[in-house]
Amino acid sequence: MNPEQITQLIQSSIPDADVSVSSDDNIHFTATVISPSFQNLSLIERHKMIYASLGDNMKQEIHALSIDARAPSTS
Repeated sequence: MNPEQITQLIQSSIPDADVSVSSDDNIHFTATVISPSFQNLSLIERHKMIYASLGDNMKQEIHALSIDARAPSTS
């Protein structure tokens, strides 16, 4: 699995998300996901949405995922 594949999985599940995923080894990943869908959701609920989009890949191909999940700021 690579960052582009993870980005596609998240965006297919959360279409309004701005997603950025990086990795040095394609096992440990860092994802920043900014979505209006996260408005009024707890951090845990946001993470659950992202984990759901990755499905069984979290059990097999992704060893670690650091997530920054937030709603866009209103300015």
